[in-house]
Amino acid sequence: MHPSERFSMELIETERRMDYRTQYESWKELIDQRLATLVADRSPQSLYLPTHHILQGAGKRVRALLVLLACEAVGSKANNALEAALSVEILHNFTLVHDDIMDRAITRRGRETVHTKWGEGIAILVGDVMIGLAQELLLKNTNGNCAATLNAFSRAIVDVCEGQALDREFEQRNDVSIEEYLQMITMKTGRLAEMAAEIGGLIGNGTREQISALRGYARNIGLAFQIQDDLLDLTADEKKLGKQIGRDVIEGKRTYLVVHAVEHISDPQDRTLLERLLSGPGLRPDEVEAARQMFEKHGVFDEACSQVEYYCFQATEHLVSLPDSEARQMLDWFASMLMRREK
Repeated sequence: MHPSERFSMELIETERRMDYRTQYESWKELIDQRLATLVADRSPQSLYLPTHHILQGAGKRVRALLVLLACEAVGSKANNALEAALSVEILHNFTLVHDDIMDRAITRRGRETVHTKWGEGIAILVGDVMIGLAQELLLKNTNGNCAATLNAFSRAIVDVCEGQALDREFEQRNDVSIEEYLQMITMKTGRLAEMAAEIGGLIGNGTREQISALRGYARNIGLAFQIQDDLLDLTADEKKLGKQIGRDVIEGKRTYLVVHAVEHISDPQDRTLLERLLSGPGLRPDEVEAARQMFEKHGVFDEACSQVEYYCFQATEHLVSLPDSEARQMLDWFASMLMRREK
């Protein structure tokens, strides 16, 4: 290929990526706007003011975007799945409200958590009403696939709760394996993404094979996303991340980094640090840097990066059975974008 031709192709690809970024930001802005006004006129304020607070929080809207892209990828229009996209995003935010209560988190995305600002009782009630709001929106347009859509939605709620329960159980164990960890995040994180893609495909009237491909894509995206989250907890810029660096090791969480380290690090001094992380409530804030250096020295960060790349690749492999379209190509770009994120 002549150098000028290669340059032209690279330029076209760069422009296409820019177009996908523009489309992503446009859809994200639309989702943000709709969520920001969803409960503005509802009462009582004691319930809907904190609900409004959580729905206004900045987010990547990954699951909502998966609904829209999945709908387009099977040949329909994204607008047909807008209510479903909002529904899935609300359900995701419900899990965050209850996660924050269990984790005793003070901030979420740089803002006070609901239970910190209004109390645990209100936060529990906010989470409950968000499930109702999500179902209310979902039922506005299922395009004749009401039973299948509700089934996907309900299965995801159950699986996420089971995944969260496993996550809590793991905090009491020092012998969690990589396989167990991956099973847990498949349920806790992967299932919401998988459900989002499945619902988008159902509303778009995709075939069984197309919906299966979308589910496989999204499930792997969810795994990559969670491992990337674990990685960013110790490698990201704190201002970009919007929360305290090292919070996972301070809380003693069994992340991909910790589980891999326990299986592979044998250095006595580093084992002592790991055992302290596992045996108590976690490390002290002044030990976070030591943990970061330990993971870096033993290649744990590199291994986590490799796993993120692997699951992103696995995700895009599922796309080959979908019709070639801009939506399919944007799903490919979406995987790459998530792999390169810094927050």
